Amino acid sequence: MTHTRTALLSVSDKRGIVDFARGLHDLGYTLVASGGTARTLQDAGLPVTPVSDLTGFPEILDGRVKTLHPAIHGGILARRTPDHLAELANHGIRPIDIVVVNLYPFEETVARGDVTLEYAVENIDIGGVALLRAAAKNFSYVTVVCDPADYAWVEERLRAGGLSQEERRRLAVKAFRHTAAYDAAISTYLGALSDTASLDARTPIFLRQVASLRYGENPHQRAGLYLPIGASPAFEQLHGKEMSYNNWLDLDGAWRAAQDFDEPTVAIIKHTTPCGLASASTLAQAYELALASDPISAFGSVIAVNRPLDLATAQMMRDLFIEVIAAPDFAPAALELLRRKSRNLRLLRAVAPDVRGLQWRSTVAGWLVQTPDQLVEDPSTWKVVTEREPTSEEWESLLFAWRAVKFVKSNAILFARGKATVGVGAGQMSRVDAVRMAAWKAGERAQGAVMASDAFFPFPDGVEVAAEAGITAVVQPGGSKRDEDVIAAANRLGLAMVFTGVRHFRH
Repeated sequence: MTHTRTALLSVSDKRGIVDFARGLHDLGYTLVASGGTARTLQDAGLPVTPVSDLTGFPEILDGRVKTLHPAIHGGILARRTPDHLAELANHGIRPIDIVVVNLYPFEETVARGDVTLEYAVENIDIGGVALLRAAAKNFSYVTVVCDPADYAWVEERLRAGGLSQEERRRLAVKAFRHTAAYDAAISTYLGALSDTASLDARTPIFLRQVASLRYGENPHQRAGLYLPIGASPAFEQLHGKEMSYNNWLDLDGAWRAAQDFDEPTVAIIKHTTPCGLASASTLAQAYELALASDPISAFGSVIAVNRPLDLATAQMMRDLFIEVIAAPDFAPAALELLRRKSRNLRLLRAVAPDVRGLQWRSTVAGWLVQTPDQLVEDPSTWKVVTEREPTSEEWESLLFAWRAVKFVKSNAILFARGKATVGVGAGQMSRVDAVRMAAWKAGERAQGAVMASDAFFPFPDGVEVAAEAGITAVVQPGGSKRDEDVIAAANRLGLAMVFTGVRHFRH
């Protein structure tokens, strides 16, 4: 068989394909195309051989199977050696020298948000991915083009005598990255349909940059915001200057904290930790309670709420310098008032934030991945370990405090009254120092409050400092070697103490 140069074209995105195909035809390439691509080229007056003429088999299963055939993949994967070329000739297969393929727009399809699972599945490309991978694997002999932006320079190099192996290798890398991103988009979409995040031995992550940030935590650091391929932005910015790296970190803490509660809740965050967190019958009441927890630290904070932000709450926010406010939505009057408050105040409306997804963190050793801390606890399994039982009022405060403390950086201590924080001790190297900080923040409001600790007390000193501040009841995991000493101190001081058996570190 005489080896005539052949180009296979099968594209979903048809931008520039007619001009590129015309250039290939002018260079002497036989054009082979599938389905809609063949019709597009024929309508432009170009001679095209349908894929079915090469395979001797029609497209079947509503177009699901078109190019999955030895006549196609043999022509792509054959080395240009005498043995391989002779084998192709023996089977009547022509070598394919250029493969021009882009894939069904899966990511764009599911990003619309209104598609059914059945429709999304039909936009999973099989044959195109196989073509790209085959051509990329055989880049020593085959040129693979998956991006319309490459048509012009590829044609220019072909007219100048052909692409070098290094240029074909670069195109192959691009094709493999394209298919990897495509698979990541599909796995991300299908994985998100599960109620819980899954942590497998192989957990792929493929990211695209959606924003280039001014800098990182400090001006000398570069930074960007990335999303997994196939994922949609979680927030829509309605007002204010661009978000910073630190804004996004604080928003993560604020949003997770506020959304963890069923009642109207406000989370006021500084440096990823709540300085105020409260639930109430209205957002305005919750905001008032959260702000009272630490009004000084609330300056320059990031605030998240779990209800549409109403005008009454927005009016209460007018006098506080706030970096970011995030809400499921904004009442029109509240949005207008906050826009007038400051041209720099960032207002974010939640679109589809996923607090269930896997949590990633980079380290010098690699990536750490974990499922989120969303354990549904049953307080009926908690154990009162002291002589005194908590009162009904203390129980209400303990339940809130235990749920809230998991959003505080470890070592974490949280003082609460009712459903509001009154003092927070975060990120201390010793637990007793965290108690001292919470007591200092709370001041007189610690009188009659309860305390939650994210992990056990290793010594009685933390409980002793809390009692001195006015704490009357404590909730903690238990599990220390000195639990009996801690319980004895609580009994001596007249405190009620509850063990949950669960730890909530947040490093």
